[in-house]
Amino acid sequence: MEAERTLRDEELAGLADLAAQLRVDSIRCSTQAGSGHPTSSLSAADLLAVLVARHLRYDWSYPGNRANDHLIFSKGHASPLLYAVFRATGAISEQELLECYRQSGSRLQGHPTPVLPWVDVATGSLGQGLPVGVGIALAGQYLDRVPFHVWVLCGDSETAEGSIWEALDKTGHFGLRNLTAIVDVNRFGQRGPTELEWDLDTYRRRVEAFGCHPIVVDGHDLAAIDEAFGRAREATGPTVVLARTVKGKGVPEIENRPDWHGKALEPDQAERAVQALGGVRKIRVTGPRPAAAPPAPAPAQERPELPRYEKGAKVATRNAYGDALRALGVRRDVVVLDGEVSDSTRSDKFGEAYPDRFFEMFIAEQQLIAAAVGLRVRGYRPFAATFAAFLSRAYDFIRMAGISRADIALAGSHAGVEIGPDGPSQMGLEDLAALRAVHGSTVLYPSDAVSCAALVAAMVDCSGVSYLRTTRGKYPVLYDNGDDFPIGGSKLVRDGTDVTLIGAGVTVHNCLAAAEELAREGIDARVVDLYSVKPIDRQRLLDAVRDTAGRLVVVEDHYPQGGLGSAVLEALADLAEPVRVSHLAVRGLPGSGTPTQQMDMAGIGPHAIVGAARALA
Repeated sequence: MEAERTLRDEELAGLADLAAQLRVDSIRCSTQAGSGHPTSSLSAADLLAVLVARHLRYDWSYPGNRANDHLIFSKGHASPLLYAVFRATGAISEQELLECYRQSGSRLQGHPTPVLPWVDVATGSLGQGLPVGVGIALAGQYLDRVPFHVWVLCGDSETAEGSIWEALDKTGHFGLRNLTAIVDVNRFGQRGPTELEWDLDTYRRRVEAFGCHPIVVDGHDLAAIDEAFGRAREATGPTVVLARTVKGKGVPEIENRPDWHGKALEPDQAERAVQALGGVRKIRVTGPRPAAAPPAPAPAQERPELPRYEKGAKVATRNAYGDALRALGVRRDVVVLDGEVSDSTRSDKFGEAYPDRFFEMFIAEQQLIAAAVGLRVRGYRPFAATFAAFLSRAYDFIRMAGISRADIALAGSHAGVEIGPDGPSQMGLEDLAALRAVHGSTVLYPSDAVSCAALVAAMVDCSGVSYLRTTRGKYPVLYDNGDDFPIGGSKLVRDGTDVTLIGAGVTVHNCLAAAEELAREGIDARVVDLYSVKPIDRQRLLDAVRDTAGRLVVVEDHYPQGGLGSAVLEALADLAEPVRVSHLAVRGLPGSGTPTQQMDMAGIGPHAIVGAARALA
């Protein structure tokens, strides 16, 4: 049943009481913890009271209900308010709120994370909640076709983030009528006034320019808020509620003051504030319930038939990525996103076969990753691709996906100096280091089409953030169709006893060419394909140390910091026996040239490998 348009006096009084409780509890838990952001919570308390009591369709006893609305605190620092809401709905106890907030081992962390079943994604790095909401809304409107609504509480400070406008742009582009951003315009950021302060007219015009419908409201007028949320729910397009609020609202000592951001009230101040707000309450709110939950998508019955390649044929691994994606399309939970380079990443092969599950994010890499995370919230298995270098623009989103423990698969094409004449702006030379550093991540770098296809298939059920690095150029197929490529494994491509050449991706082929030259000199070189950079096959490395007298040459098309060489050295750091490692990597700033010229100039071509191996052996 839709919320009534006109609230009765007793309903308004009840909402005012609920808002006061949310304020009181925000103060109590942050004061007890000795830290937090109570003033950022107080400004939005009226908004949340109306939303939770009258518009958020949510079964708090069953957060897994697929018909539930989604509530995202993009301004994650206002966690006292979110946890106060959880207490008001009965999701957590008053004791947990007061005794556990921001405490060691507690699930009520300083910023929300999905360790709480009512939290979809980790927030706190500003500008991320709304972009993730776009992904959730895409799933609801285009895939699930379920009438849930996505409500995202944003702070006015975070509207300075470009990712907010990437999100609103895609919201307007896709016409996401099931998404409402609520902007808490309280005028103060961390160190003083925000860029626009209370200039609601400029906010309104900006929102309209991105194809969304703005609703300007007094954020402390309960009846006006209720009417605004009702309009947002029934709108035929995306909406943004611009709520003019006062930071610290309800507490005279700190209300509308610029020097209280991120500061908990001292106990005596908190006691006075609680009294000013009418004291402690024990209101239990039961908001509207969602409709009956639709069934979850049935798991795929059909096994993907991976592409097959002729041994020795030259195939780019980016092509194999596209072929494997298309094969995985038989699984209805696989969705693919791209950043307007799908003809290069080869994601377009999936898009041609399954256009209903392909989402073009254009050149908006932050939104690309965020939408993937949002789609995962709804149970899909997203693959997102762009050039390896451009993932750096979205690194904070990837980092936060790791904190959310989101199962998303990323692919970076055009990696390393191997791409040739385009020059360093297009060369991913930092990506392995960056992705290895993400919590719980998996980093893969296949050397041929067969291994690439197999690893793409493995990524679809991989936990956490997984990353596949693909190659632009075409290289010979090394392996037989059907060979196993377990994550955490490696391949012994060529055996030898004098020295071990270790590569991944394109450098495996350079190592093989070097091994042939070394054989002519009487040096027996072993070649190892470390296609799984993280987790790494430590046993294979230990075997190499033992069998080739600790002589290792590690070759990577990447800067020396944090990539394949670092992974190898970290794996062997506690080894008691001596190891001699020659680490070949891209140490200078590349320019333009052919792939062969680029690798030779970088010192990772066959000639340089031969020299390093000769010096060791």
